[in-house]
Amino acid sequence: MLEVKLFDLGTVPEKEYTRVVCVSKYNGKWVFAKNKKSNCWEIPGGHIEAGEDWLTAARREMFEETGAIKINVRPVCVYFISSYALLCYAEIVELGKLPNFEMSEIGLFDDLPHNLTYPETHKLFFEIAKNKIKKF
Repeated sequence: MLEVKLFDLGTVPEKEYTRVVCVSKYNGKWVFAKNKKSNCWEIPGGHIEAGEDWLTAARREMFEETGAIKINVRPVCVYFISSYALLCYAEIVELGKLPNFEMSEIGLFDDLPHNLTYPETHKLFFEIAKNKIKKF
């Protein structure tokens, strides 16, 4: 597994964030996206583009990778692998059609699926977010 360093919210300036990842739920099920290239399940997320804040990036990535039209997003923690990124929890309120970008489908699961693109990292992010939302 890649070395992942975790930080509390507020300890790293938001301008340092390069990515956002959203552990997500829709109608009580965990949402994962299947990547066309690897045919594996992933937690939705991606790069924060120039001029975007983390929330705008989270909404854009959630739409691009799940078809989510309306979401509520809460930051969970900051992590560092090769750069700083934000781990969030997203409650999807409304799903639309999945755009034809890098994901082939979304899956709704009761728990963490098998066949993950980054198994150890995704397991870590999933557990952190799952434990954090119990406190929300």
